[in-house]
Amino acid sequence: MRVLAVLMCWLSALVAIPAAAATSPSPEMRGLETQLAALLANRPGDIGVAALDLDSGKMVSIRGNKPYPMASTVKVAVAAAYLSQVDAGRRSLDDRIGSLSARQLMEAMLIHSNNGATDILIRNLGGPATVQGWIDFHHLSGIRVNRTIAQLLASPRDLFDIRDSATPEAMVTLLRQIDRGNVISPASRVYLLSVMRRCATGSNRIRGLLGPNVPVEHKTGTLDGLTTDVGFITMPDGRRIALALFARGGKDRPNSIAQAARAIYDGFLRLLPDPLAPMPVSAFAGGR
Repeated sequence: MRVLAVLMCWLSALVAIPAAAATSPSPEMRGLETQLAALLANRPGDIGVAALDLDSGKMVSIRGNKPYPMASTVKVAVAAAYLSQVDAGRRSLDDRIGSLSARQLMEAMLIHSNNGATDILIRNLGGPATVQGWIDFHHLSGIRVNRTIAQLLASPRDLFDIRDSATPEAMVTLLRQIDRGNVISPASRVYLLSVMRRCATGSNRIRGLLGPNVPVEHKTGTLDGLTTDVGFITMPDGRRIALALFARGGKDRPNSIAQAARAIYDGFLRLLPDPLAPMPVSAFAGGR
């Protein structure tokens, strides 16, 4: 029995080693994380950030497991939930919902952040619980959808209410699942990214300090005392980075997000791609 116990302890330790190594950031990522933490420490408010290289899986995270209100960034999840129904043949973007097509509602929701269009789509899906059910089905923990936009806006403002919240790391996980085609079809992915690329709100956030030639697909969110932006940026070598930035309290929140996004872009730009890693999907896929 004593020999068996020693053997089991040895095996447990052996199994634990790769797991710990897998979660330990590389020196380059630690450097970027330190730089980003120093930047955010000098900005007012409570700012949570996660950025994920979609091909290598390398991540930088500052307060990444802390929940923040999603505000209108929840619309990415609503869009993906609806498009998964399109993929299953249960709905179509050409369906008429009231006087508008689902496509018109989707584009009003994502491009112009129209709250009424969002709530029409949520109701058509079956309500917030149905969207949450889709999130749970795909094991996307850390994202909560509890209310319609109208219900959220009618409630007393509490920026620490965990309802309708997400952690930055949970949000970039959702974005990765969308980009990899794990929760919607390739055709729906291309459509969703094409609409997010046309986002007309919050040009002073993720896009704010990036050059006009940097491809960005994103969705913003705003409440009193809260500014958010989530989406994708594409690096010059084709690598794609999913990022989620949530700024609660303080002043000049859009600029805090813009500075963090620029630091993330520059940090990943300095990181050479792993020569043994597969070629980025974006190097082969069109429609981006």
